[in-house]
Amino acid sequence: MIPRQLESALRLRLAHLPATALLGPRQVGKTTLVKHVMSQAERPGIYLDLENPADRARLSEPTLFLEANQDSTIVLDEVHRLPEVFPLLRGLIDRNRVPGRFVLLGSASYDLLRNTSESLAGRIAYLELSPLLLSELPQANLRTHWFRGGFPNSFLAPEEAVQQIWLGDFLTTYLEKDLPQLGLAARPALTRRLLTMLAHNQGNLVNYSSLANSLGLSQPTVTGYVDFLERALLLRRLPPYFSNVGKRLIKSPKLYLRDSGLLHRVLGIPDLNALLGHPVVGGSWEGYALEQVLNALQPEQNAYFYRTSNGAELDVVVETAGRVTLAIEIKLSDAPTLSRGTHTALADLGNPPLLVLTPSAADYPLSETSWVGNVRSLPDYLKNR
Repeated sequence: MIPRQLESALRLRLAHLPATALLGPRQVGKTTLVKHVMSQAERPGIYLDLENPADRARLSEPTLFLEANQDSTIVLDEVHRLPEVFPLLRGLIDRNRVPGRFVLLGSASYDLLRNTSESLAGRIAYLELSPLLLSELPQANLRTHWFRGGFPNSFLAPEEAVQQIWLGDFLTTYLEKDLPQLGLAARPALTRRLLTMLAHNQGNLVNYSSLANSLGLSQPTVTGYVDFLERALLLRRLPPYFSNVGKRLIKSPKLYLRDSGLLHRVLGIPDLNALLGHPVVGGSWEGYALEQVLNALQPEQNAYFYRTSNGAELDVVVETAGRVTLAIEIKLSDAPTLSRGTHTALADLGNPPLLVLTPSAADYPLSETSWVGNVRSLPDYLKNR
């Protein structure tokens, strides 16, 4: 098993909290991680896949089953398929509040599961497992990881043809089965069109009006679909940074497909060479690097982008305790240069430290407060700054 950086956080919560929810897209490795952790735990574990009729049958009398196994950790996979279990879990936890009683696995964010999980407020911790990160793959080729993305079956495929087939099947299943089961009302063909349009717009400001016109739908409908895809953990919305700098700030968010491999499959990009010649290559690299950044930040840190109407811009602004503590520019070139807009944006924000993030450039300073670094050294950089 590939070690996951979330493992220690999962172990900590199982040791101290009665219930933990591990969320993430299908096939991202949630079940593998939980089974690995449970194999080394003191409490015995019982795994139930709620999409498996035999496992669901074991919960036909859920109170009897769960009370009879109160000394075990019960893992409920695809928990959204059995929403009626949440109030029951609350009562069981309140009667016997011991750590590690329940682990819930789901293919959507907390917001999407909120209607069924409100009854567990104060009793459950939420963790989100991303596709494989570069920091979890010390021997991986950077460009292979960028092109294939982080879904284990895609990244580890023996050849590109197999990888493309797997991602194609994954995408079809998600559109035709998983998203409708989670509650998305759009037809699969429409969802695919929307995802394709968003993929072509990777890393740009989202224009809901333009999307609505192209799809022949109302703007509120399209906005709702995009919101749903974000909560289903397929999209990343990066909000703009607002501050009292007296500038005319851009207020629309930027949107990204979160997994770079899925982005390339949606666009029909067959290999790395085709990607390097594709118009979306810059947006693809930006989205890939952004995911590495966001997963390396501490829980108390928030990320935004900064842009004004006069051209001042920074790809990522990191805020800690209400103060800008780091700015990041993402560059595809290993010999990056800074634009006038970057310098203006830094001045607007009080000249915070700047990291220029590249694929593989050696680390070196640009000035006393600016550095060039590469994606692989990103976690160490953030830890030491």
